[in-house]
Amino acid sequence: MAPIHMKPRDGTIDLERTAVVIIDMQRDFLLPGGFGEKLGNDVSKLTRAIQPCQKVLEAARARNMLVIHTREGHRPSMADVHVWKKDKHGTVPPAIGEMGPMGRILIRGEEGHDIIEELYPITGEPVVDKPGKGSFYATDLEAILQAQNITTLLVMGVTTEVCVHTTIREANDRGYHCIAVSDACASFFDDFHKTALRMITAQGGIFGSVTDSASVVAALQAADD
Repeated sequence: MAPIHMKPRDGTIDLERTAVVIIDMQRDFLLPGGFGEKLGNDVSKLTRAIQPCQKVLEAARARNMLVIHTREGHRPSMADVHVWKKDKHGTVPPAIGEMGPMGRILIRGEEGHDIIEELYPITGEPVVDKPGKGSFYATDLEAILQAQNITTLLVMGVTTEVCVHTTIREANDRGYHCIAVSDACASFFDDFHKTALRMITAQGGIFGSVTDSASVVAALQAADD
């Protein structure tokens, strides 16, 4: 058990039953010229989460913890893109499946769909490809967590209010204790980021807990002492 500073209250985590989940740190979202920027967003607001993610990832790997990466994207045939999603994105260029500087946008197997080099998975780290915002929808994430006897999730990635928050809500309903790592999450909108984190800890931690990368690293390193 490792003590960790977090909101709404400090506590401990069982490192043997804790997994790190890194959500959608993909080129299409974080790199200039990708899907995120093409929608008119400032990708530098997302890239500031990279270094905190790296620090937690390094500490987790040093302890041989389970690390899971997710990628949002669709089949090359786009058979899993429902009509509403096609229509919605068709009104805001570019649309899912269109050609971008890193291949077809948000399509599995394309350069832009893959994870940035700074956080690239190593051998043994599962990569969960998801067609939606939540990491549990139409994936085998829950099967992986159950097989590894996981009860606590350290959640990082982008964007805070969309894929990160949706995943935390899904996990909360399934009985997992989710701990969002605040500076290792990011949004294109500063107010959305702050509000999403506040929502997690509201009412005594209605969706889970919030900490920061320094607290996570300190807890993992202290467990070795």
